[in-house]
Amino acid sequence: MLVDGVFSGGGIKGFAYVGAMQELEERGIQFNRVAGTSAGAIFAAFIAAGFNAKEMEEVFDELNPKVLLDSPKVFSRLPFIKWINLYLRLGMYRGKALEKWFCEKLKTKGIYSFGDLPSGTLKLVASDLTNGQILVFPDDLKNYGIDGRKFPISRALRMSCGLPFFFEPMYLKTGRRESVIVDGGVLSNFPLWIFDNGVKVRPVLGLKLSSASEEMSPHEINNAIQLFEALFTTMKNAHDNRYIARRHEKDIIFIPMEKYNTTQFDIDEEMKRNLMNIGKDRTKQFLKTWSPIW
Repeated sequence: MLVDGVFSGGGIKGFAYVGAMQELEERGIQFNRVAGTSAGAIFAAFIAAGFNAKEMEEVFDELNPKVLLDSPKVFSRLPFIKWINLYLRLGMYRGKALEKWFCEKLKTKGIYSFGDLPSGTLKLVASDLTNGQILVFPDDLKNYGIDGRKFPISRALRMSCGLPFFFEPMYLKTGRRESVIVDGGVLSNFPLWIFDNGVKVRPVLGLKLSSASEEMSPHEINNAIQLFEALFTTMKNAHDNRYIARRHEKDIIFIPMEKYNTTQFDIDEEMKRNLMNIGKDRTKQFLKTWSPIW
């Protein structure tokens, strides 16, 4: 079965997608077009580039996420400098190592820019804070005077994964003006709407790193930290939750991840395996009753 796939963001929790992909592949479900935000953008790009489930497991099994945190060397000698860097450069980590890793892995499949893929097969979401709008790669690059076919996928991924305050933001120039680009999850963490043009030619399957809305507990807000967490979570999900109706929920694999932290880059091998197993188990349960209609 050919489907269009949409993957939500979730940082390190994205390891669960490896297990989900294994189960989908075993059931003969393949993706024709894919889209995603942040961690979901990574897996969407790897699928579009031609990585199968086994190859993805090998790539992510050997990955030590901590090597992607490229803070300036002075941090190791003067840890307090990171807070100065956060103030001046708007992020604790540069993100260059992250972009380089994306580039190296995609290069093994001969993929560099969006022009190396069939048109329309990959869409990645980021947030343009300067203009206050969702940015979809490569479609919206024309609004910045940029040829989307020539734009590096690794750079688009770096922008889509640019968690505010964690990684430094990136910039797109439009004439004399620069747009500040950050993590797509700020404006749309689960872009299920991206393939909805009123005409479906195949089922759209969503994979979301969270429980279904009716299974989620209300936010507990008793202090400023909890307030910020609730504020950021609501900001990420409100737009997408409004779009997701009962008719969409039946086509979404909800993978509960409440016990895991988005920025838990010190993840060990046991935790990787746990995440992959959760993704595989939830996908297996979902496919027992899924009856796609389009």
